[in-house]
Amino acid sequence: MDAAAGSGPRPAVPAPASAPRSPGAVSGRFLARATLLSAALSMAAAVLGLGRDQALAHLFGAGAETDAFLVAWTVPEMASTLLIEDGMAFVLVPAFSLALAQRGRGTPGPDPVRALVAASLPRLCLALAVAAALLVLGAPLLVAFLAPGLSDPSLAVACTRLTATCVLSFGLAGYCSAALRAHRSYLAPGAIYIAYNAVIIATMVVLAARWGVRAAALGVALGGCAMALAQAPSLWRRLARRPGGGSGVPRAAGADRHGGHGVTRAAGADRDGGHGVARAAGADRDGGHGVARAAGADRDGGHGVARAAGADRDGGHGVPRAAGADRDGGHGVPRAAGADRDGGHGVPRAAGADRDGGRAFTVGLVCAVLLFAVGRQSQVLIERYFASGLPAGAISHLNYAQKVAQLPMSLAMMVCVVTFPVVARAIAEGDVRRARDRVERDLTLMACLVLLGTSVVVACAPGIVHLLFQRGAFTAGDTAATAAVMRVYALGLLGHTLVGALVRSYFSTGRASWYPPAVMGIGVVATIGLSAWAVGPWGARGIAGANAAGISLTALLLLLGLGPQSVPVRIPRVAGALARPVAAAVGATTAGLAGAGLADGPAASTAAGCACASVVFLALAWLLNATGVRSLPFPVPHSVRSPLTRKLRHGR
Repeated sequence: MDAAAGSGPRPAVPAPASAPRSPGAVSGRFLARATLLSAALSMAAAVLGLGRDQALAHLFGAGAETDAFLVAWTVPEMASTLLIEDGMAFVLVPAFSLALAQRGRGTPGPDPVRALVAASLPRLCLALAVAAALLVLGAPLLVAFLAPGLSDPSLAVACTRLTATCVLSFGLAGYCSAALRAHRSYLAPGAIYIAYNAVIIATMVVLAARWGVRAAALGVALGGCAMALAQAPSLWRRLARRPGGGSGVPRAAGADRHGGHGVTRAAGADRDGGHGVARAAGADRDGGHGVARAAGADRDGGHGVARAAGADRDGGHGVPRAAGADRDGGHGVPRAAGADRDGGHGVPRAAGADRDGGRAFTVGLVCAVLLFAVGRQSQVLIERYFASGLPAGAISHLNYAQKVAQLPMSLAMMVCVVTFPVVARAIAEGDVRRARDRVERDLTLMACLVLLGTSVVVACAPGIVHLLFQRGAFTAGDTAATAAVMRVYALGLLGHTLVGALVRSYFSTGRASWYPPAVMGIGVVATIGLSAWAVGPWGARGIAGANAAGISLTALLLLLGLGPQSVPVRIPRVAGALARPVAAAVGATTAGLAGAGLADGPAASTAAGCACASVVFLALAWLLNATGVRSLPFPVPHSVRSPLTRKLRHGR
């Protein structure tokens, strides 16, 4: 209680040795297990994605028919970036993180999480339904704009009208994904692309003979619905829970619960606030964390840090303050008594001034996110625009090369997919240092992962494409063309990965930032100019090279622009850390090319090149101590010792 309402002096109790943790903090082991789970689900989805592309190549080859479908495929590609992977996540994860932080502080009034859903979901559904209907009606104009040189525009229009429906289904899937990840639930969001690809494959296999390539477009429409349905039950269970952490399960009168986790105890027996450690009657606990103290001694609302009698705390986090001084919702940022805060972000405002707890939905933020996401995805539009004037099959070669080359990037991106809600929650609680350290570690770790994959892709491209696609209607000429494009495209994988990681640092604050869309626009202009210059002499390879150069420029500008308005990453430190895996990748690529050249046959050359590249990369990374790799063998086994489902109970 406050000193003003104190009932007399109470003895102070020495604080325990461990430092208090904010409610939004998570352990390294939880992050390791969450990342492992997300990576496993992502790899399963990637395998099914390869199966989808293999089925497409086997059934329809790489010609005018697949080119028409891939123009229609632009709609779900754009929708997934805007509504699932980037745009929706950048807006909703900080918003839900703020609402959850407010719920954790016991903010009076309606439950902030349910209020956020009620204010946002109906409007979003209406807007997405209107957008989908407009795309269906305007499909001929869209196809003419995207691929003016297409040989069969009518087929592309028919496919586009089917894929346009995914705007609504992808939007619902992205909303559920963002909300669940903010709740630190990763199972259902990680499984959505498994359901999506499985439905597309099944639809193609069943209907290809009757519908032709339109079966693939129908599979996209049905797969989008499957993504939303796969997450709806999990999100509903979390929204149906009581705001206090309970699950709405009744209990006997007088019987107390441990904070809503469903472990009953006898009436009158007191517990440690919810974690099931019994103690003698009258002995008080630290509000829930099992650190015993003398009867009458008061604690900091639940975190085991003793304080002097009458001194009040910051809502339970062990930071002492003068009597009567208020805090910013419980996160240890002192302010004058009576001054209010904006929901826990440490931004002072006049007493009594109110904020919109859902400020993440300001027009500025939404516009900035949409502009960035459209700019990033427009690189695919640029590819298909210039490739539509090349011989039939060029769009397909670019697509297959991109899908295979992006696998290392997809795996690396699982790191920031897991940690983005953690960074957003740290920002919501005013812990900028924790957010900065997390982002710096993520950047170097993701660089190591994607550069290892880049080395393998460049060294083994012909064998990989041969093993994956060369069957049915996909010829040896298609293999050679796709492999050549894939090697060039892989040069931009580090840039793509860094852009995906760095932009989260700008939008994790829940405020509009116009710098990311501005530099993305610079990258797009560079891509257009380089594509126009390179498509004549080098064809599809020139387009892929322009893509790599444009996205690498964007990544560099995003890194240089980090500062106080985002997560204040130490740029020289990060640049030095990134240089080490780059050097390791150069050596590994050289070794992989040499190894692949020594073996005969696609399987043997791919295995030899992959082995040489991997061994050399890991050896050089160890010598250079890239991202602290020398310490990895020791904490990793400890991190994954417990079963995934035990710690990831939020995903139940």
